[in-house]
Amino acid sequence: MNQLSTAKRCQIIAALVEGNSINATCRMLGVGKHTVLRLLEDAGCACASYHDVMVRGLRVRRVQCDEIWAFVYGKDKNMTLEQIQAGAGSVWTWTAIDADSKLIITYMLGDRGAGTAYAFMRDLASRLETRIQLTTDGHRVYAEAVENAFGSEIDYAMLVKLYGASNDGESRYSPATCIGCRTGVLSGNPDPKYVSTSYVERQNLSMRMGMRRFTRLTNGFSKKFENHGHQVALYFFHYNFCRVHKTLRVTPAMEAGLTDHVWTLEELCALLPEKKPSARTDRELVLKALQRGGYGEGKSSINSVP
Repeated sequence: MNQLSTAKRCQIIAALVEGNSINATCRMLGVGKHTVLRLLEDAGCACASYHDVMVRGLRVRRVQCDEIWAFVYGKDKNMTLEQIQAGAGSVWTWTAIDADSKLIITYMLGDRGAGTAYAFMRDLASRLETRIQLTTDGHRVYAEAVENAFGSEIDYAMLVKLYGASNDGESRYSPATCIGCRTGVLSGNPDPKYVSTSYVERQNLSMRMGMRRFTRLTNGFSKKFENHGHQVALYFFHYNFCRVHKTLRVTPAMEAGLTDHVWTLEELCALLPEKKPSARTDRELVLKALQRGGYGEGKSSINSVP
């Protein structure tokens, strides 16, 4: 059974976290599409598991949350109800970032409704040891979700941006002009100086630049929800542990005290499970060897192995 070398795995992962699509990675590195997808699945599962276990007990002061849109297979208007129920259509990635260390504390994929908001906030609360000041945008579902997860043990404010007239006449994809913002205190006593979503919104840009699946107006979007999730998990692990932040000059995980060094891609690959031939594959290989050697009696004994 052929296995990729660690060096080749590192090259593939490096390509995927730097904004390359699956097909582009295959062309650059001369590997098959299914090979890249299998590695993406293994890496995504390993990174998500490590993040879930290790990114806990955090002592942070200020957190910013936001959600970013993408789609799987096709946009909602082109999908049937059955396709949407199977995971196609809009998918939102919810993120929470520490404003000081720039660490992605938690992330979640789902819709933009109250159920996902509740699960997201409960997961965020479970990873923190200190009282925080939280800032979100004006999405209504945040209010009850934050209260459900934190109760009164939080300083929470919403930052609502006000937009002017649409720029449809200039360009279909040009954003509306932001003409101001207003804040609303929902819990505790947040410091007005730190009521901001600038860092998490900048992280949204980094995601669109670093993952081809999030790039608008291309055909690089995700075709399966599972692969979308694997890519997000791999990206956030690389961002937290492997990528040096230009302002901090260390990785977010180092700044947050989760590690004492910059992780290499070889260390990331060490988290991946070892691929071993299955018992059935072993039996088939041994059987073929016995048949080539003319040992007729070996067939029944090999087939009898459970």
